[in-house]
Amino acid sequence: MTELASSSRQKRPEFRNINVFTDVRTYRMPLAAIVSILHRASGVLMFLLMPFIIWMFDTSVSSDISFAKFKAAFNSGLGFVPGWFLKLVVLALMWAYLHHFCAGLRHLWMDVSHSAVNKEFGKSSAVVVLVISLGLTAVLGAKLFGLY
Repeated sequence: MTELASSSRQKRPEFRNINVFTDVRTYRMPLAAIVSILHRASGVLMFLLMPFIIWMFDTSVSSDISFAKFKAAFNSGLGFVPGWFLKLVVLALMWAYLHHFCAGLRHLWMDVSHSAVNKEFGKSSAVVVLVISLGLTAVLGAKLFGLY
């Protein structure tokens, strides 16, 4: 009787750990996982570039002369570093801040409303975070590079 009952059942899915060497190329992470990883990466980026952020703030508010040097650094460069590279670093910082902020609000919302957390909400909120952070980065990046 037990053999007959066990053979007629559908085989249950097998859940296992992902092997780094064999499964990484074929594994497709959900969008919510990508947003979570980018949230961590943006936090690390902002932390590592903290000396640059402090230099920018200090140079921009010290005096009128230092602010003029600050503006000139983005146009003509700073020593051996070209101006376009400084703009790219600032663009990366803008993305990191905006993404970290939006993803942080997403995580706070999920912490507050436990009942609303499911797969559909995770995917839709991840899409919203990506669209808002990339859209705002594009708008501010266009301003940074002088498109308007």
